[in-house]
Amino acid sequence: EDLGIKHRLWVYSGRRGVHCWVCDDAVRKWSSTLRAAAVEYLTLVKVGAQGAGHPLPTPPALTTSVPPGRSGDREEGRVCTGGAGSAVSAISLDRRPQHREPLQGEFPKKRDSVQRWELLKGRMERTRVSGRGASTPCYADWEIMLQYCFPRLDINVSKGVGHLLKSPFSVHPKTGRISVPLDLQRLDQFDPFAVPTISSLCHELDAAGDDGEQEDGGETEPKRRVRDYKKTSLAPYVRVFEQFVEEMERARRGELLRRSGKCQAGM
Repeated sequence: EDLGIKHRLWVYSGRRGVHCWVCDDAVRKWSSTLRAAAVEYLTLVKVGAQGAGHPLPTPPALTTSVPPGRSGDREEGRVCTGGAGSAVSAISLDRRPQHREPLQGEFPKKRDSVQRWELLKGRMERTRVSGRGASTPCYADWEIMLQYCFPRLDINVSKGVGHLLKSPFSVHPKTGRISVPLDLQRLDQFDPFAVPTISSLCHELDAAGDDGEQEDGGETEPKRRVRDYKKTSLAPYVRVFEQFVEEMERARRGELLRRSGKCQAGM
């Protein structure tokens, strides 16, 4: 919204990533510099050489990702992977060992990562005293969630105009899953492991073809193929894609009418 982008198609990569196809006319004409700047604007976490996350100042577009009323004085949270069976082994707040050392001693006593996280949240709910004596909330748990859950953006894909891109409905070479468009209205129901694979689609098409031949063998091959495709598990994802294209067409027609109205008004 901050960048004025309207036409975005979100596509599952087929493995563990998500692609966002931005199809606005103006954005498609952006230079590499503008593309890189947009990605930098949306980047909250950078990964250093050691793999540790480093929080960045929160851009205005992402203020909904952090709790309201957060001050400019940032608390720092760091979670490191420990030994076997330890999901979290250490945390540092404001670089003070008095916060880290008690947790290091208590984490091994917890059975799993859920208990460790509850312990961590309990500590984070406490207030800390600033230099002026006023107590302010501590949001280090939010810092940790942003570090580990906020997506890492691939700047080279967005910056390079000639970068190789994976098209929607292509097949991931390692998983065999189809790169399907995502319905944001039903995103909480999306299961990446239930996405159609090339093998499952072949079986579904074979079954649909056999049923079609028994029903009526006089139908032409192109029409039969279209009908069979609609019987596969890929059909709802294709419909998401069609709705996206239809919305783009409506917006483009509206823009052409608006321009033509301005031209007639100026004549």
